[in-house]
Amino acid sequence: METPASMCSVCSREFVAKFRYQVREEEGRFTHFCSQSCQERGVRADDACACSVCARSFVFEYAFQCATHDGAPVYFCSLSCRERGVTSVRTKAPSAANRGPRRIAVFNHKGGTGKTTTAVNLAAALAEKGKSVLLVDADGQGNVGASLGIRGEKTLYHVLVLGMSVEECAIPVRTGLDVLTSNELLAAAELYLAGRPNRDRVMRERLGTRADGYDVVVMDCAPALSLMNQNALVYADSVIVPVSCDYLSLVGVKQVLRTIKNVREMLKHDVSILGVVPTFYDVRNKTSREAVDALTAHFGDRCLPPIRVNTKLREAPSAKQTIFEYAPDSHGALDYLTLVDRVLAAGTSARADETLDSTARATAELRAAG
Repeated sequence: METPASMCSVCSREFVAKFRYQVREEEGRFTHFCSQSCQERGVRADDACACSVCARSFVFEYAFQCATHDGAPVYFCSLSCRERGVTSVRTKAPSAANRGPRRIAVFNHKGGTGKTTTAVNLAAALAEKGKSVLLVDADGQGNVGASLGIRGEKTLYHVLVLGMSVEECAIPVRTGLDVLTSNELLAAAELYLAGRPNRDRVMRERLGTRADGYDVVVMDCAPALSLMNQNALVYADSVIVPVSCDYLSLVGVKQVLRTIKNVREMLKHDVSILGVVPTFYDVRNKTSREAVDALTAHFGDRCLPPIRVNTKLREAPSAKQTIFEYAPDSHGALDYLTLVDRVLAAGTSARADETLDSTARATAELRAAG
């Protein structure tokens, strides 16, 4: 696997970025440094700037004096100001006016629950409803691109590691729907994330205000406990959890709830469960009915309308189409349109105000249920 190289903005030497100081962002423009000496030469050439904490004017000399928050640079004249600034950034909640697009992660630790099918058709249905949607494939298997018959030359890797813009990398595939694809290079992006001090916030920094042109960002997450999924959850404001109608999938919901609880407590990001979606629902099957009843009992109105077992949903990816193109009159298409109506009605504002107690309570209820 070959990792794309960057060109140093100071000496023009090609290199592979491995450390945070090697990529600097300011006002949407990225500069790259092959070494600390080039980084020093680059930043010393800048004029004096103002500290984002104490407003004192100073000359930017060291890597710790610059950080990025939600895609915008912030500056610190000293280590004490940086400590105060980072604490403020991590604990301050954004105002409603600055939230930008809705950011929905489709996430479950368990595989085979219909995550990619849900992410693709949720995004397509939102576009059908007139929304401008960015669909992000955060799974290195690249199933989103395979489902829609696209393969991007620039992927999520290029946004996260090389600092390229969404506009350069996203592919317009349908009216109102752009896709940011992924491939096996995402494994290299994981290594890059692991070496950064703010490793769980890189996706939020890189996308940040650059996705503000969209109404909704939908992320298809891998079935794993990974650093990439941490980044997706820290960027997201809400999570949809597809749950197939079987016992093991119900047990797996507990792990999802624990992960979201950890994101809120340890990473200080207020992400909430928008809803759980029962998938592969067969009304003739007793297990399916019991699964939906159990999810409804524990999650109430956050148990979203089920997606019925439908052959057309399985066939649509082989035709490189969404369910709305392949079989618009099928049960699958009707079910996803119903799901989107619920998602749009729910909105983000009420969910963003939910406290950690609601997630902890749902976890306790599932544990009590065995």
